[in-house]
Amino acid sequence: MLAMNYRGPYRVRIDERAEPEIEHPGDAIVRVTRSCICGSDLHLYHGLVPDTRVGTTFGHEFTGVVERVGPDVQRLKPGDRVLVPFNIFCGTCFFCSRELFSNCHNVNPEATAVGGIFGYSHTTGGYAGGQAEYVRVPMADIGPTVLPEGLDEDDAVLLTDVFPTGYQAAEMGSIREGDTVVVFGAGPVGLFAARSAWFMGAGRVIVVDHVEYRLAFAREFAHCETVDFKSVGDMAIHIKKMTDGLGADVCIDCVGAEAAGSFAQTLTGVKLKLQGGAATVLHWAINSVRKGGHVSIVGVYGPTFNALPIGNAVNKGLTLRMNQASVKRHLPKLIEHVQAGRIRPSDIITHRLPLEEVAEGYHLFSSKLDECIKVVLLPPSARA
Repeated sequence: MLAMNYRGPYRVRIDERAEPEIEHPGDAIVRVTRSCICGSDLHLYHGLVPDTRVGTTFGHEFTGVVERVGPDVQRLKPGDRVLVPFNIFCGTCFFCSRELFSNCHNVNPEATAVGGIFGYSHTTGGYAGGQAEYVRVPMADIGPTVLPEGLDEDDAVLLTDVFPTGYQAAEMGSIREGDTVVVFGAGPVGLFAARSAWFMGAGRVIVVDHVEYRLAFAREFAHCETVDFKSVGDMAIHIKKMTDGLGADVCIDCVGAEAAGSFAQTLTGVKLKLQGGAATVLHWAINSVRKGGHVSIVGVYGPTFNALPIGNAVNKGLTLRMNQASVKRHLPKLIEHVQAGRIRPSDIITHRLPLEEVAEGYHLFSSKLDECIKVVLLPPSARA
């Protein structure tokens, strides 16, 4: 089969690999029909995630058709069209029983925090990802969701990560009717966080970025105000000027480790790797939110420390919430939104490329070329 092959920072290619096999009775083999390049994949591509090994196949956003199932699989059968959440989880442990599927205790022996993730280095279990023609899906009775009749596959693939992640980002902000919400980052997750804020009753949504085509896209897709951070001075002062001197009710970090905007943070967090990434947006969020406000964090950071203004957060009485999205918990509500016509997730897709052009897809997305927002990869069988 064809599969993406990581050869080191900024070096990916397509290679021939052996097709995956059933390794455990609960496994399924899925023939991939759509996979995406995620902003989180860029952290791997740029060499910022520990234990990303040469030869790894990335890809944690994919849909497909079930080809084979192990003897213990009861809920799936060959021929089922499925979307596969990026989380791999057991469904029964202490954390899964509380719907904290991203923190499953049984699927990732390498960490005490995050559970398993498809195609996301050995720090998240070392599972092969979906930027390939076929993928082994563990816990197949637990994670995959059979696509409802009529759900477009381009919409479905965005329900595997970026839409649920953006939705949970807004949810963790505890948005109340009329709140002013500031979303940092106009990438796919930020776009969905901004759109989801309206679902939760926001009275005003502001998206912050510095790439003009992304800001223009945010205004169109999320019906929001925008701020180019390169055109303002101090971010906290600017947000307070926009909010009668109080600050935003909710600030959401949808950027993470590779945030631009601070030379010192980029130097220590990205270039020298003395921090778990540039904490620029964490500073902006904590300092821009009002006293007693909420900060929600879904941006990805590394495992080492970050220098944060925690004293400001304490003295302002802030609530900070953060986690990887527990996709399965959100799917019923998000599928309802899509089927009701309230949102069409596929509107953010700007590029559909053959799987064989995966290297070009990473280059376009990483370098923000050709007004790229979201890349979907199509294996040969999906193009027949």
